Amino acid sequence: MRAFIFPGQGSQFAGMGKELADNFPAARQVFAEANEALGFDLTRLCFEGPEEALKLTANTQPAILTTSIAALRTLQAETGMQPDFVAGHSLGEYSALVCAGSLGFADAVCAVRQRGTFMQEAVPVGTGAMAAMLGIERAELESICAEAAQGEIVSAANYNSPGQIVIAGNAAAVTRAIEIAKGRGYRKAMLLPVSAPFHCALMHPAAERLKAVLAAVAVADPQVPVISNVEALPNTAGNRVRDLLVAQVCAPVRWDESVQKMTALGVTHYIEIGPGKVLSGLVKRIVKDVEVVNFETSANLDVLRNSCCRV
Repeated sequence: MRAFIFPGQGSQFAGMGKELADNFPAARQVFAEANEALGFDLTRLCFEGPEEALKLTANTQPAILTTSIAALRTLQAETGMQPDFVAGHSLGEYSALVCAGSLGFADAVCAVRQRGTFMQEAVPVGTGAMAAMLGIERAELESICAEAAQGEIVSAANYNSPGQIVIAGNAAAVTRAIEIAKGRGYRKAMLLPVSAPFHCALMHPAAERLKAVLAAVAVADPQVPVISNVEALPNTAGNRVRDLLVAQVCAPVRWDESVQKMTALGVTHYIEIGPGKVLSGLVKRIVKDVEVVNFETSANLDVLRNSCCRV
């Protein structure tokens, strides 16, 4: 069985998607649709940058979604390949829902543009932070966060893979958590260069604003199961999609459990679709004896034809 997986924020780079758009009509069409839906030249931002503009959350989210769907449409047009399951990391869940036929692309790209804006505006710059906590087991991390909170917010934001957990919250509480971790012998704890503390309770204002946006978006039943970030379980009910996406804003991304669940359900081939190879690396650390391939340029097509198409 085969899973399509889609990257989230942090995978962006100037030039992403250009090679596909230069060579495949299916990719060009997606970028044109994004420009029309958003009312500005997202294509140029993806292809040329500048990097600083591409890093702005309100730009990053529609840019990664568009590049991912351009890659998806190209892959499907060139190989006819379809997934048995889909999943995405944070923002990538929207790409997964488009792939599954639950969200229309134009609706999704407009929604994530607003999602990025809401998440950036939820917390004043400098008052929130995120940190990578490496080599720490979940129970120990929860103990560290409980000690560090002191009336503020600090909690797990991303369970990425065994030994790689990201925390988020008030800047002072996150800093305390780093110091407590180091005091307990965990030296690989470090602040991340992010603009807001995603996936924690501080994002509640963003979740409320996103709820109003999603209420106006058409949602269909997913045609293939979508593994949600919030539950790490497959969902095929369209009437649950909005609630899961709203909850996702404040809840931790359970990526390690999501991959474990798909593998337990029989997935043997993972295809990361979109910019970068972040998820490919995580999957390899989470489960063994699976094939992992990424697709972001035409150079990957032959690899896919010779491996995953056999499934």
